[in-house]
Amino acid sequence: MGREKGIKIIGVNKKAKREYEILDTYEAGLVLTGSEVKSLRQGRISFKDGYVRFENEEAFLVGVHIAPYENAGYANHEPERERKLLLHKREIRSLRGKAEQKGLTVIPLKAYFKNGKVKLEIGLARGKKMHDIREELKRRTIARETAREMAKFK
Repeated sequence: MGREKGIKIIGVNKKAKREYEILDTYEAGLVLTGSEVKSLRQGRISFKDGYVRFENEEAFLVGVHIAPYENAGYANHEPERERKLLLHKREIRSLRGKAEQKGLTVIPLKAYFKNGKVKLEIGLARGKKMHDIREELKRRTIARETAREMAKFK
């Protein structure tokens, strides 16, 4: 998550890597209102149950919460509204085709500013089974404990 030139990370969907196996990633633009952009500049985004829905050759981001901007007054936005994703038609067709396969879904991975524009990294993902999640937690715990023991001997 280093800062590359012109990129400022707004938020990361930590739950995504834990609960899903990411098969492929895409970068998409977002159609936003002014108060949403200002709220994002403050880093106020929550991915909780976010996913991408396809309808009529278009892609929409659903379930992502962008907190209301305090200084917007009456011109504030709906925090959990559907937001249109800006992708090429061929990317939408490809993602839609793959997402219709058994067990695949498209989820948001992270939001960031790239040269002043809000971008969203979305991923084609397969849900992990509960035993896979437990196995991964065990593996991480063992690796952490091993590293801790090795540090004692240095």
